[in-house]
Amino acid sequence: MIKTRHKSMKAYGDLLAAANEQLKIINQPDTLPKFEAKFRETGEEKLLANEIEILQVNIGKMCNQVCKHCHVDAGPDRKEIMIRETMQFCIDALAKTNIQTVDITGGAPEMNPDFKWFVSEIRKLNRHIIVRSNLTILVSNGFKDYPKFLADNNVEIISSLPYYTASNTDRQRGDGVFDKSIEAIKILNEFGYGKEGTGLILNLVYNPVGAFLPPKQEALEKDYKRELWNKFSIVFNNLYTITNLPISRFLDYLIESGNYLSYMNKLISAFNPAAALNVMCRNTISVGWDGRLYDCDFNQMLELPLTDGMPHHIKDFDIKLFNRRPIITGRHCYGCTAGAGSSCGGATT
Repeated sequence: MIKTRHKSMKAYGDLLAAANEQLKIINQPDTLPKFEAKFRETGEEKLLANEIEILQVNIGKMCNQVCKHCHVDAGPDRKEIMIRETMQFCIDALAKTNIQTVDITGGAPEMNPDFKWFVSEIRKLNRHIIVRSNLTILVSNGFKDYPKFLADNNVEIISSLPYYTASNTDRQRGDGVFDKSIEAIKILNEFGYGKEGTGLILNLVYNPVGAFLPPKQEALEKDYKRELWNKFSIVFNNLYTITNLPISRFLDYLIESGNYLSYMNKLISAFNPAAALNVMCRNTISVGWDGRLYDCDFNQMLELPLTDGMPHHIKDFDIKLFNRRPIITGRHCYGCTAGAGSSCGGATT
Protein backbone atom coordinates (compact mmCIF):
# COMPACT_ATOMS: atom_id res chain seq x y z
CA MET A 1 0.00 0.00 0.00
CA ILE A 2 1.23 3.49 -0.83
CA LYS A 3 1.35 5.83 2.15
CA THR A 4 0.90 9.44 1.09
CA ARG A 5 0.30 11.18 4.39
CA HIS A 6 3.02 13.68 5.25
CA LYS A 7 3.82 14.47 8.87
CA SER A 8 5.83 17.66 8.55
CA MET A 9 6.49 20.56 6.20
CA LYS A 10 8.10 19.38 2.96
CA ALA A 11 9.49 21.00 -0.12
CA TYR A 12 7.00 21.62 -2.90
CA GLY A 13 8.58 18.81 -4.96
CA ASP A 14 7.96 16.31 -2.15
CA LEU A 15 4.35 17.44 -1.78
CA LEU A 16 3.87 17.11 -5.52
CA ALA A 17 5.29 13.58 -5.43
CA ALA A 18 2.89 12.63 -2.63
CA ALA A 19 -0.05 14.03 -4.60
CA ASN A 20 1.08 12.10 -7.69
CA GLU A 21 1.04 8.87 -5.69
CA GLN A 22 -2.53 9.59 -4.65
CA LEU A 23 -3.46 10.21 -8.27
CA LYS A 24 -1.97 6.85 -9.26
CA ILE A 25 -4.28 5.14 -6.77
CA ILE A 26 -7.34 7.12 -7.83
CA ASN A 27 -6.73 6.40 -11.52
CA GLN A 28 -6.38 2.65 -11.02
CA PRO A 29 -7.69 0.20 -11.96
CA ASP A 30 -8.49 1.09 -15.56
CA THR A 31 -11.76 -0.85 -15.30
CA LEU A 32 -13.33 2.11 -13.51
CA PRO A 33 -14.90 4.51 -16.05
CA LYS A 34 -13.17 7.83 -16.50
CA PHE A 35 -15.12 10.80 -15.19
CA GLU A 36 -14.79 12.72 -18.44
CA ALA A 37 -16.72 9.99 -20.31
CA LYS A 38 -19.39 9.70 -17.61
CA PHE A 39 -19.90 13.47 -17.58
CA ARG A 40 -21.17 13.34 -21.17
CA GLU A 41 -24.37 11.79 -19.80
CA THR A 42 -25.27 15.34 -18.80
CA GLY A 43 -25.60 16.27 -22.47
CA GLU A 44 -22.54 18.52 -22.31
CA GLU A 45 -19.26 17.52 -23.94
CA LYS A 46 -16.94 19.05 -21.32
CA LEU A 47 -17.16 20.46 -17.83
CA LEU A 48 -16.73 24.22 -18.25
CA ALA A 49 -16.75 26.99 -15.67
CA ASN A 50 -19.50 29.59 -15.53
CA GLU A 51 -19.04 33.09 -14.12
CA ILE A 52 -16.82 33.09 -11.04
CA GLU A 53 -18.82 34.02 -7.93
CA ILE A 54 -16.65 32.62 -5.10
CA LEU A 55 -12.97 33.03 -4.28
CA GLN A 56 -12.06 30.17 -1.94
CA VAL A 57 -8.79 30.78 -0.10
CA ASN A 58 -6.89 28.20 1.91
CA ILE A 59 -4.76 30.28 4.28
CA GLY A 60 -2.87 27.40 5.85
CA LYS A 61 -2.81 23.70 6.68
CA MET A 62 -2.05 24.13 10.38
CA CYS A 63 -4.89 22.84 12.58
CA ASN A 64 -5.46 21.98 16.23
CA GLN A 65 -7.21 18.75 15.19
CA VAL A 66 -6.32 15.67 13.13
CA CYS A 67 -9.63 14.46 11.66
CA LYS A 68 -9.78 11.05 10.01
CA HIS A 69 -11.71 12.29 6.96
CA CYS A 70 -9.65 15.45 6.37
CA HIS A 71 -8.91 15.89 2.68
CA VAL A 72 -6.38 18.63 3.49
CA ASP A 73 -4.31 16.32 5.74
CA ALA A 74 -4.23 19.20 8.20
CA GLY A 75 -2.79 19.02 11.69
CA PRO A 76 -0.71 20.74 14.39
CA ASP A 77 2.53 19.72 12.62
CA ARG A 78 1.68 21.33 9.29
CA LYS A 79 3.65 24.53 8.80
CA GLU A 80 2.27 25.72 5.44
CA ILE A 81 0.76 29.15 6.05
CA MET A 82 -0.32 31.96 3.72
CA ILE A 83 1.79 35.06 4.24
CA ARG A 84 0.40 38.60 4.19
CA GLU A 85 1.92 39.35 0.79
CA THR A 86 -0.13 36.52 -0.77
CA MET A 87 -3.22 37.69 1.09
CA GLN A 88 -2.68 41.13 -0.42
CA PHE A 89 -2.62 39.55 -3.89
CA CYS A 90 -6.06 38.09 -3.03
CA ILE A 91 -7.30 41.50 -1.93
CA ASP A 92 -5.99 43.08 -5.13
CA ALA A 93 -7.72 40.42 -7.24
CA LEU A 94 -11.02 40.97 -5.44
CA ALA A 95 -10.81 44.74 -5.89
CA LYS A 96 -10.65 44.26 -9.67
CA THR A 97 -13.69 41.97 -9.86
CA ASN A 98 -17.33 41.68 -8.86
CA ILE A 99 -16.73 38.45 -6.94
CA GLN A 100 -19.02 38.82 -3.94
CA THR A 101 -18.05 35.87 -1.71
CA VAL A 102 -14.72 34.96 -0.13
CA ASP A 103 -14.62 31.49 1.42
CA ILE A 104 -11.72 31.24 3.88
CA THR A 105 -10.59 27.76 4.79
CA GLY A 106 -7.64 25.77 6.14
CA GLY A 107 -6.63 23.81 8.32
CA ALA A 108 -7.97 25.95 11.04
CA PRO A 109 -7.85 29.33 9.26
CA GLU A 110 -7.97 31.18 12.57
CA MET A 111 -4.46 29.88 13.33
CA ASN A 112 -2.96 32.03 10.58
CA PRO A 113 -1.41 35.02 12.43
CA ASP A 114 -2.79 37.40 9.77
CA PHE A 115 -6.32 35.96 9.85
CA LYS A 116 -7.95 39.01 11.47
CA TRP A 117 -6.12 41.41 9.17
CA PHE A 118 -7.27 39.44 6.12
CA VAL A 119 -10.90 39.42 7.23
CA SER A 120 -10.81 43.12 8.03
CA GLU A 121 -9.35 44.00 4.62
CA ILE A 122 -11.98 41.94 2.81
CA ARG A 123 -14.70 43.68 4.81
CA LYS A 124 -13.43 47.03 3.51
CA LEU A 125 -14.34 45.77 0.03
CA ASN A 126 -17.86 44.99 1.25
CA ARG A 127 -17.71 41.32 0.27
CA HIS A 128 -19.47 38.44 1.97
CA ILE A 129 -17.05 36.38 4.05
CA ILE A 130 -17.35 32.70 4.94
CA VAL A 131 -14.98 31.13 7.46
CA ARG A 132 -14.75 27.36 7.78
CA SER A 133 -14.09 26.88 11.48
CA ASN A 134 -13.65 23.58 13.28
CA LEU A 135 -15.41 25.14 16.33
CA THR A 136 -12.92 23.77 18.91
CA ILE A 137 -10.38 26.44 18.00
CA LEU A 138 -12.87 29.07 19.21
CA VAL A 139 -12.66 27.76 22.80
CA SER A 140 -8.87 27.30 22.76
CA ASN A 141 -6.47 29.56 24.58
CA GLY A 142 -5.49 32.53 22.46
CA PHE A 143 -8.64 32.37 20.33
CA LYS A 144 -11.49 32.98 22.76
CA ASP A 145 -12.00 36.52 21.44
CA TYR A 146 -12.58 35.24 17.91
CA PRO A 147 -16.36 34.62 18.21
CA LYS A 148 -16.86 38.33 18.93
CA PHE A 149 -14.50 39.31 16.10
CA LEU A 150 -16.41 37.09 13.65
CA ALA A 151 -19.75 38.49 14.79
CA ASP A 152 -18.52 42.10 14.61
CA ASN A 153 -17.50 41.49 10.99
CA ASN A 154 -20.72 39.67 10.08
CA VAL A 155 -18.77 36.57 9.02
CA GLU A 156 -20.74 33.48 8.03
CA ILE A 157 -19.43 30.41 9.84
CA ILE A 158 -19.49 26.89 8.41
CA SER A 159 -18.39 24.17 10.83
CA SER A 160 -18.07 20.42 10.74
CA LEU A 161 -20.15 18.47 13.24
CA PRO A 162 -20.21 14.88 11.93
CA TYR A 163 -23.20 13.94 14.09
CA TYR A 164 -25.33 15.13 16.97
CA THR A 165 -23.86 12.54 19.35
CA ALA A 166 -20.44 12.49 20.98
CA SER A 167 -19.50 8.94 19.96
CA ASN A 168 -19.88 9.48 16.22
CA THR A 169 -18.23 12.89 16.26
CA ASP A 170 -15.26 11.93 18.43
CA ARG A 171 -14.64 8.78 16.39
CA GLN A 172 -14.03 10.95 13.34
CA ARG A 173 -12.49 14.06 14.85
CA GLY A 174 -10.84 13.01 18.13
CA ASP A 175 -11.69 12.50 21.80
CA GLY A 176 -13.50 15.40 23.43
CA VAL A 177 -14.15 17.26 20.18
CA PHE A 178 -17.91 16.97 20.45
CA ASP A 179 -18.13 18.56 23.90
CA LYS A 180 -15.83 21.42 22.86
CA SER A 181 -17.87 21.91 19.66
CA ILE A 182 -21.10 22.19 21.68
CA GLU A 183 -19.39 24.70 23.99
CA ALA A 184 -18.33 26.77 20.99
CA ILE A 185 -21.82 26.71 19.43
CA LYS A 186 -23.31 27.93 22.72
CA ILE A 187 -20.89 30.86 22.70
CA LEU A 188 -21.71 31.64 19.06
CA ASN A 189 -25.42 31.51 19.91
CA GLU A 190 -24.82 34.08 22.66
CA PHE A 191 -23.45 36.45 20.02
CA GLY A 192 -26.53 35.83 17.86
CA TYR A 193 -25.21 33.18 15.51
CA GLY A 194 -27.89 30.81 14.24
CA LYS A 195 -30.70 32.94 15.63
CA GLU A 196 -33.48 34.32 13.48
CA GLY A 197 -33.27 38.01 12.67
CA THR A 198 -29.62 38.53 13.61
CA GLY A 199 -28.16 38.01 10.15
CA LEU A 200 -25.36 35.98 11.73
CA ILE A 201 -25.23 32.66 9.89
CA LEU A 202 -23.99 29.42 11.45
CA ASN A 203 -24.14 26.36 9.21
CA LEU A 204 -23.06 22.87 10.25
CA VAL A 205 -21.58 20.12 8.09
CA TYR A 206 -22.22 16.37 8.18
CA ASN A 207 -19.59 14.01 6.75
CA PRO A 208 -20.22 10.23 6.75
CA VAL A 209 -18.04 8.37 9.25
CA GLY A 210 -17.52 5.41 6.91
CA ALA A 211 -17.49 4.41 3.25
CA PHE A 212 -21.05 5.41 2.41
CA LEU A 213 -22.98 8.34 0.97
CA PRO A 214 -24.68 10.92 3.19
CA PRO A 215 -28.44 10.65 3.77
CA LYS A 216 -30.89 13.22 2.46
CA GLN A 217 -29.83 16.66 3.62
CA GLU A 218 -33.27 18.08 4.46
CA ALA A 219 -34.32 15.14 6.62
CA LEU A 220 -30.99 15.01 8.46
CA GLU A 221 -31.14 18.75 9.13
CA LYS A 222 -34.45 18.28 10.93
CA ASP A 223 -32.92 15.54 13.08
CA TYR A 224 -29.91 17.73 13.93
CA LYS A 225 -32.05 20.72 14.88
CA ARG A 226 -34.36 18.64 17.04
CA GLU A 227 -31.62 16.72 18.86
CA LEU A 228 -29.26 19.66 19.40
CA TRP A 229 -32.07 21.82 20.74
CA ASN A 230 -33.57 19.14 22.99
CA LYS A 231 -30.21 18.07 24.45
CA PHE A 232 -28.20 21.30 24.48
CA SER A 233 -30.58 24.21 23.69
CA ILE A 234 -28.44 25.29 20.74
CA VAL A 235 -29.49 26.46 17.29
CA PHE A 236 -27.98 26.82 13.83
CA ASN A 237 -29.19 27.84 10.37
CA ASN A 238 -28.54 25.05 7.85
CA LEU A 239 -27.00 21.61 7.72
CA TYR A 240 -24.81 20.70 4.76
CA THR A 241 -24.18 17.07 3.83
CA ILE A 242 -20.81 16.57 2.16
CA THR A 243 -19.57 13.35 0.58
CA ASN A 244 -16.08 12.23 1.56
CA LEU A 245 -13.84 12.31 -1.51
CA PRO A 246 -11.31 9.52 -2.07
CA ILE A 247 -8.22 11.63 -1.40
CA SER A 248 -5.72 12.16 1.43
CA ARG A 249 -6.64 10.58 4.81
CA PHE A 250 -9.97 9.23 3.61
CA LEU A 251 -8.21 7.49 0.72
CA ASP A 252 -5.78 5.98 3.22
CA TYR A 253 -8.76 4.71 5.20
CA LEU A 254 -10.45 3.23 2.13
CA ILE A 255 -7.29 1.33 1.16
CA GLU A 256 -6.50 0.14 4.68
CA SER A 257 -10.07 -1.10 5.20
CA GLY A 258 -10.29 -2.72 1.75
CA ASN A 259 -13.16 -0.44 0.75
CA TYR A 260 -11.60 1.56 -2.08
CA LEU A 261 -13.06 -0.23 -5.10
CA SER A 262 -16.47 -0.77 -3.52
CA TYR A 263 -16.67 2.89 -2.51
CA MET A 264 -15.65 4.08 -5.97
CA ASN A 265 -18.23 1.80 -7.58
CA LYS A 266 -20.82 3.15 -5.15
CA LEU A 267 -20.01 6.73 -6.22
CA ILE A 268 -20.03 5.84 -9.90
CA SER A 269 -23.33 3.97 -9.75
CA ALA A 270 -24.88 6.95 -7.95
CA PHE A 271 -23.69 9.43 -10.62
CA ASN A 272 -26.36 12.12 -11.02
CA PRO A 273 -26.22 14.24 -14.21
CA ALA A 274 -28.12 17.06 -12.47
CA ALA A 275 -25.56 17.12 -9.66
CA ALA A 276 -22.73 17.09 -12.21
CA LEU A 277 -24.09 20.23 -13.83
CA ASN A 278 -24.09 22.02 -10.47
CA VAL A 279 -20.64 21.21 -9.13
CA MET A 280 -19.01 24.01 -7.15
CA CYS A 281 -15.99 24.32 -9.44
CA ARG A 282 -18.20 25.94 -12.06
CA ASN A 283 -18.50 29.16 -10.05
CA THR A 284 -15.40 28.96 -7.82
CA ILE A 285 -11.66 29.55 -8.01
CA SER A 286 -9.52 27.97 -5.28
CA VAL A 287 -6.36 29.66 -3.97
CA GLY A 288 -3.72 27.58 -2.20
CA TRP A 289 -1.74 28.73 0.84
CA ASP A 290 1.14 29.65 -1.51
CA GLY A 291 -1.06 31.55 -3.96
CA ARG A 292 -1.34 28.83 -6.59
CA LEU A 293 -4.70 28.57 -8.34
CA TYR A 294 -6.93 25.52 -8.75
CA ASP A 295 -10.42 24.64 -9.97
CA CYS A 296 -11.48 23.48 -6.52
CA ASP A 297 -10.23 22.68 -3.03
CA PHE A 298 -9.94 18.98 -3.89
CA ASN A 299 -7.84 19.58 -7.00
CA GLN A 300 -5.69 21.79 -4.80
CA MET A 301 -4.94 18.90 -2.45
CA LEU A 302 -4.04 16.70 -5.43
CA GLU A 303 -1.83 19.48 -6.88
CA LEU A 304 -3.90 19.59 -10.09
CA PRO A 305 -3.38 23.15 -11.43
CA LEU A 306 -5.68 25.02 -13.77
CA THR A 307 -5.66 24.01 -17.42
CA ASP A 308 -2.77 25.15 -19.61
CA GLY A 309 -2.97 28.75 -20.71
CA MET A 310 -4.53 29.96 -17.46
CA PRO A 311 -2.69 32.10 -14.89
CA HIS A 312 -1.44 29.76 -12.17
CA HIS A 313 -0.89 32.25 -9.33
CA ILE A 314 -3.20 34.72 -7.62
CA LYS A 315 -0.85 37.63 -8.42
CA ASP A 316 -1.71 37.09 -12.11
CA PHE A 317 -5.46 36.81 -11.53
CA ASP A 318 -7.56 37.51 -14.64
CA ILE A 319 -11.23 36.72 -14.19
CA LYS A 320 -12.01 37.07 -17.90
CA LEU A 321 -9.77 34.10 -18.60
CA PHE A 322 -11.27 31.98 -15.83
CA ASN A 323 -14.89 32.29 -16.92
CA ARG A 324 -15.82 29.41 -19.28
CA ARG A 325 -12.45 27.71 -18.75
CA PRO A 326 -12.22 23.90 -19.09
CA ILE A 327 -12.14 22.33 -15.61
CA ILE A 328 -9.55 19.66 -14.76
CA THR A 329 -11.38 16.51 -13.67
CA GLY A 330 -10.56 12.98 -12.50
CA ARG A 331 -12.18 10.00 -10.81
CA HIS A 332 -12.23 11.84 -7.48
CA CYS A 333 -14.91 14.07 -9.06
CA TYR A 334 -17.40 11.23 -8.69
CA GLY A 335 -17.60 12.25 -5.02
CA CYS A 336 -19.18 15.59 -5.96
CA THR A 337 -21.64 14.10 -8.47
CA ALA A 338 -23.09 11.13 -6.58
CA GLY A 339 -26.67 11.12 -5.31
CA ALA A 340 -27.87 14.60 -4.40
CA GLY A 341 -24.42 15.97 -5.18
CA SER A 342 -21.83 17.43 -2.85
CA SER A 343 -20.18 20.83 -2.62
CA CYS A 344 -18.76 23.10 0.05
CA GLY A 345 -22.36 24.32 0.35
CA GLY A 346 -23.81 20.85 0.77
CA ALA A 347 -26.10 18.97 -1.61
CA THR A 348 -26.42 20.49 -5.09
CA THR A 349 -29.77 19.04 -6.19
